[in-house]
Amino acid sequence: MKKIFAKMDKWLLFFTVLYAAFGLIMIYSASSVAAVLRYNVSSYHFFINQLFWIIAGFVVGFVIVLKLPTSKYRLFIPILVIGMIAALAGLFVYGFIAGGAQRWYNFGFFNFQPTEFAKAILIIYMAVYYDKLMKRPKKDVISFFIPIAIAIIFAALIVMQPDLGSAFVVAMISFFVFISLPVDKKMKMKFLQLGGIGAAILIVILMVGQNSFLNPAQMARFNFRNPCTRYTDPSGYQLCNGFIAINNAKIFGVGLGNSTQKYMYLPEGHTDFIFPIIVEELGLIVGILIILGYAFMLYRILKIARNGENLRCSLLAYGVFWLMLLHILINLLGILGLMPLTGIPLPLLSYGGSFSIVIIVMLFIVQKVAVENAINKNKREIANM
Repeated sequence: MKKIFAKMDKWLLFFTVLYAAFGLIMIYSASSVAAVLRYNVSSYHFFINQLFWIIAGFVVGFVIVLKLPTSKYRLFIPILVIGMIAALAGLFVYGFIAGGAQRWYNFGFFNFQPTEFAKAILIIYMAVYYDKLMKRPKKDVISFFIPIAIAIIFAALIVMQPDLGSAFVVAMISFFVFISLPVDKKMKMKFLQLGGIGAAILIVILMVGQNSFLNPAQMARFNFRNPCTRYTDPSGYQLCNGFIAINNAKIFGVGLGNSTQKYMYLPEGHTDFIFPIIVEELGLIVGILIILGYAFMLYRILKIARNGENLRCSLLAYGVFWLMLLHILINLLGILGLMPLTGIPLPLLSYGGSFSIVIIVMLFIVQKVAVENAINKNKREIANM
């Protein structure tokens, strides 16, 4: 393990641990009041749950991910893809409804959200598939679009939950991973044309059949402009309270634990709306530092992707880069009222077991790519002596 640790990206690991620990503190601060008053559980309930998933993510990362070569992913990824399609389809029979969406399996002591794992499985599948495809001497056009078909199946099943935000993330991950391939521009143009046609068809379907896919609360999210003029309306209440939290912050905030908006004004402040609580308590400076920290993490991931010793490693890291970036942008743009709210969590900071373990494990996959890059580089240097 010491040899592996020596080859890891220390800065990325440091920020992963830092954000996970900071997220724990803020989840407790943001959820302690709601846990007692709204959910009738201990004030430490969400903190303890999140701590469990973070520990689980790091254990899986250190014990399994760092020791398993990425070349072995091809052995189990077909089973995971088939299993994920079955899991997403099974939600319509066995999933339970919360917040107007049927996204979770209830196993008693924890809830399992397959959508979050679908994003990770798609990244791994595309990396493994295209790595193998590009090694073939002859490649037909259709073979390039098989992973896109899998992504469309994932996205379609997620849209029907309905979860438009996650479906959009899945679609964008497949899009950006594809354009990261070392193929000619004509191939990429064909994909862009097909993607544009597919997007147009999806928009038409949603516009025509929106009442079939979305409940009134979800429809109201598309009315996101000037939320404080509709404070008593569901379409403006949550977003406006997020604005109030940020406005309360000033430069240095009201102090850790002193948020007023967490007193039942801001629903689910410990999940996708945790950023306004952080800013309210710790100030705009901390909010800016969080964004800069994310930017630095993304830079480290992108650097590892560009240094990939093979296509599989590069695409794995690129996939995680886009997963992180999409979640950060969609979450922050939503709470700032620049796009509709989607319920997309903020990496390592928002409460959520499924997404927390997925993002930590995927960051460890990036670390494994960094380790393999270093090992292969050393082998090359020795061979050239």
